[in-house]
Amino acid sequence: MVINPVAAVILIALFVDILLHSVADILNLRCMDSDVPPAFRGWYDPVQYRKSQQYLQANTRFKWVSSAVSIGAFLIFWFCGGFALLDQWVRALADAYLVRGLIYIGALYTAGCILSVPTEAYQTFVIEARYGFNTTTPRVFVSDWIKKYLLGLVIGGMLVSGILWFFEHAGANAWLYCWIAVTAVFLVMQYIVPTWIMPLFNRFDPLPDAPLKNAILDYAAKINFPLRNVYVMDGSRRSKKSNAFFAGFGRHRRIVLFDTLIENLGANELVAVLAHEIGHYKKKHVLQMMAGGILQAGLMLYLLSLFISAPMLFDAFFMINVSVYAGLVFFAILYSPIEFFIGLAIQELSRKNEYAADRFAVETTRDPESLKAALKKLAAFNLSNLACHPLYVVLNYSHPPMLLRLEAIEREAG
Repeated sequence: MVINPVAAVILIALFVDILLHSVADILNLRCMDSDVPPAFRGWYDPVQYRKSQQYLQANTRFKWVSSAVSIGAFLIFWFCGGFALLDQWVRALADAYLVRGLIYIGALYTAGCILSVPTEAYQTFVIEARYGFNTTTPRVFVSDWIKKYLLGLVIGGMLVSGILWFFEHAGANAWLYCWIAVTAVFLVMQYIVPTWIMPLFNRFDPLPDAPLKNAILDYAAKINFPLRNVYVMDGSRRSKKSNAFFAGFGRHRRIVLFDTLIENLGANELVAVLAHEIGHYKKKHVLQMMAGGILQAGLMLYLLSLFISAPMLFDAFFMINVSVYAGLVFFAILYSPIEFFIGLAIQELSRKNEYAADRFAVETTRDPESLKAALKKLAAFNLSNLACHPLYVVLNYSHPPMLLRLEAIEREAG
């Protein structure tokens, strides 16, 4: 079997990625120390700290196994001519070009979703349950899977239909028209997701009138941040882990606190967490990330226009017939090395934004101790890893390691 240059690039990128992440995982495991860091003494007892390290070990080993299975399945399908066989089946099934494309990409999407079920189930019902986090029932798990699958099928189907139509009929500027359309869909989704999609999975109730709500609204008024309401999400329906996040923009923006977060933090600590989330908005991090995503989509679509019909791309996957829908799939695979480096830059920017949001919270609440206490509680409760290797952080973390965040907050507080 002859490996053409495109296939060689994909294989080299794949195995370099595996090697790099494996080295980072091993170095990260070797960073573990039996002693609780001084900053967490009194917050992380030795037994719980050891449990956090076992949790890291379990997740790392499972990641190795699940990655090996998924990569193995991909390589077997590829080198056994699966992409070409699927194309032949699709061509025999449908005459309409757009229908062929939707079936081809939909079949690959469906296979990927089905293959992910054992991995997600083991992660949820074995690892997360073993360490006391899982509250998901089998019924909720299945319901979530069906909803996510159908949403992906509908939303993805609309996007793919548009891309296939433009690249089939719009000529050299197809990538530009696609970029405009994808950007419009992306912006509309900022309204649709928090308003219509997220409520399909969780209940979002306004924070009840109480001293906590008054403290939050008083803080928001002090920093001139119009805030109609704060929502409480029933995160405990699936996990005991705690979190908070910002969704949407403009008048449709909403700050969401997990119910588990409210149970575990005091009022001042919750205000500090909320101040951090508002900091992302005030510092325009949300718009920054949105703009970055739109630019990345434009780059990807432009490069797609250069490669989508390249014979060498189709030869790499043993394809007889050239088609836009198959080219879309193959380019997505070829694009992975570029996506890897873009991802590193995005994560680096995200870590800087987290530091900036922490600074904003300290400056506006003038209560660094509450922010530090909230972060320590969350780290201990979620069994966060405190001893992180720098390479692992660069490859995997969108947030800075907790100890570095705490040091930065102390410097900011003077």
